[in-house]
Amino acid sequence: MTKKIRKQKKSPSRLKKVFSKKPSLQNAKVSRLTRSVRLRKAKPEDRLNEAIENLPHITNETVAEHREQLLRGARKYIYPLEHNKHRIIVISSWIFAGAIIAFFTYTGLALYKFQSSSTFAYYLTLAIPFPVAKAGPSIVSYENYLFELRHYTHYYQTQQQINFNDPKGKQQLDAFKKQALQQVIDDAYVKQLASKYHVSVSSQDVNDAVQMVRQQNRLGSSDQVFADVLRQFWGWSVDDFKRELKSQLLAQKVVSALDTDTHNRAENAQTMLQQGAKFEDVAKKYSDDTTTKNNGGAYANVIDSTNQDLPPQVLNELVKLQPGQVSAIINTGYSLEIVKVISKDNGKIHAAHIVFNFKPIDTYVKPLQDKEQPLYLIHT
Repeated sequence: MTKKIRKQKKSPSRLKKVFSKKPSLQNAKVSRLTRSVRLRKAKPEDRLNEAIENLPHITNETVAEHREQLLRGARKYIYPLEHNKHRIIVISSWIFAGAIIAFFTYTGLALYKFQSSSTFAYYLTLAIPFPVAKAGPSIVSYENYLFELRHYTHYYQTQQQINFNDPKGKQQLDAFKKQALQQVIDDAYVKQLASKYHVSVSSQDVNDAVQMVRQQNRLGSSDQVFADVLRQFWGWSVDDFKRELKSQLLAQKVVSALDTDTHNRAENAQTMLQQGAKFEDVAKKYSDDTTTKNNGGAYANVIDSTNQDLPPQVLNELVKLQPGQVSAIINTGYSLEIVKVISKDNGKIHAAHIVFNFKPIDTYVKPLQDKEQPLYLIHT
């Protein structure tokens, strides 16, 4: 019996080996607690050394395993985030697409069905180049059409007190719409001709034209008055006025470049005058002004420097000439003229002129329209 008990009794060294092989959970907790207490009592440098010793030992053979452990711990946070991010992107995309569709649906109805000319519609066409027609190869923008239409309606509403909501006003508004649409289509064909024949209008050309108009006090004697008149009568800024003026100057230059017959007639008349022919006889033969040609080209009324009935180019030339002198050929944009001062008295000028009217712009635009009819995207 004693021997049997002795055989079952383990030596301390053997127990130590057994427990070292399979430490229990309780022993592990005690061990960690003991180590934690020891670390709190230890010096800072001892704590650091022990912490370094307890770091996992990473080698070339174990680096992949450690990386996988780190990634495994992060995936549980990353995957839900990626899933939510994808869902947010999908939902946002659908909302954005719906907003775009709704926006263009509303815009299409406002512009092409109801043909709104409101300020909002105008600024909308400034931001997005919606088409209103196609003139040959050129796309005519809706903004050009509204720009032209709005200055008509502004003038007649503010200066003529026309109500476009009553039957008569609606008829007039329909007429303005047709006029504005045809104008911007004609402008598109004029630009095609200008490009073909290398005709252009410079900023200096526009500024000179503005100054000639202002010198006659037609649109104000100061910058502020000039701007106020434009805004009051047409709802334009100064830049808007220059834009309109540039379009008109381009059409005039195109006609002047293509209408060689009118230039030839004016040059023939100038040659006759230089050779000693009487101004009255040349006026009767060549002038297109039926009201003055049979009177030797003489103006019916006396002219002064503030006269607003004459083209500014002609008036400027008359002011410079002395009695008996004849001018060179003057291009007014709409015609060619030769003028003569008959007499001057205290700023009052008695004069005569010979007029050579240019052909209308339709003479050169219509063949382009006949060759390729414009496509209208709205019905006026």
